[in-house]
Amino acid sequence: MNMSRVVGSKEGRNKGLQLGIEHGRRMGRCQFVLDTCKPAGIPIREVSVLFIPQGFDAIDTGIIEGLQQTVRVVHTATAADMLRVAAELRPNLVLVMNGLHVFPADHAAHIDGIRMMGIRTAIWFADDPYFTDYSTPLAPHYDYVFTHEMSCIPLYQGAGCQQVHYLPLAASQSLFKPMQVGHEYRSDVCFIGVGFPNRIALFNTIAPYLAGRKVILAGPLWNQLQHFSQFKHGIHLQGVPMRESVNYYNGAKIVLNMHRLTYDATYNKNSRNLPGYSINPRTYEISGCGALQITDRRSDLVNYYTPGHDIETFEHPNELIHKINHYLLHEEERLRIATNALRRTILEHTYAPRLAKLLDIIFT
Repeated sequence: MNMSRVVGSKEGRNKGLQLGIEHGRRMGRCQFVLDTCKPAGIPIREVSVLFIPQGFDAIDTGIIEGLQQTVRVVHTATAADMLRVAAELRPNLVLVMNGLHVFPADHAAHIDGIRMMGIRTAIWFADDPYFTDYSTPLAPHYDYVFTHEMSCIPLYQGAGCQQVHYLPLAASQSLFKPMQVGHEYRSDVCFIGVGFPNRIALFNTIAPYLAGRKVILAGPLWNQLQHFSQFKHGIHLQGVPMRESVNYYNGAKIVLNMHRLTYDATYNKNSRNLPGYSINPRTYEISGCGALQITDRRSDLVNYYTPGHDIETFEHPNELIHKINHYLLHEEERLRIATNALRRTILEHTYAPRLAKLLDIIFT
């Protein structure tokens, strides 16, 4: 009998058993949070809302959930059918998510037509500040403008919008939640998103320190890594469906989050070079899965999570390397921060309270 094969097989079984135990401990703590966290109820508002999705499944699903918990009647329609459906249903509000990319060229004219019917209109921009060259001329066509990016408030006000409000994004509780996942989703470190240049540069720097770790990267452009061969078995260049990302978040010991650059002319339409102060939806979504998240720092973050308590942050690669090594070695600290993140997300960062605030602004 080949003794090295026997030893290797035994080591593999032991490692798999240890991983199973760790994930079991994590799920036990997450389940306790799910059983004990009960967000305050939100009164149902006696209005009807026609919601026009953008095609961001995670956000669209969360908004529909939030509306179902806050208003009496919820309808949805495509951007192409929006004007016709609004004329038929005569809702109290037409709420549009983002209004960019897949929306028809005459979308602004359709919004003007809806306003002429006496129906309130609102848009919630979720791509700010990256596509403000497109969103700025569109915004004045709406009665109410909401943006998740604080730096864009003066921009829309300067464009003539009378009602401009900051409204952060959130996480869909039905989608982003703790769950048991198979071995194929488990990793030491995971990042899901496009390999934008700043992200590629970061991983090029930290790659030597991830040697021997199981790393998963999912999204286009990661083939540009200098160390592609090191990571290739864990890279999904086609990206992964949104529901698959939930599995990867749940299977990772550490999930990294890094915002894209706001001034990258190759991928953005932000000729004014507006900065990014606000956190991306991924921040809430990772936390909603009960995962330890290490993210780059944006000034708005501390208003929603507390570094060292329910999230971790980094400013430079050396700090990130140190924290990855630390939390991979210290399971108890990792689980504490992850479950604190889950608790705070359930209590404060789902779409129902966000929509309640939006509706208060419009109907009060």
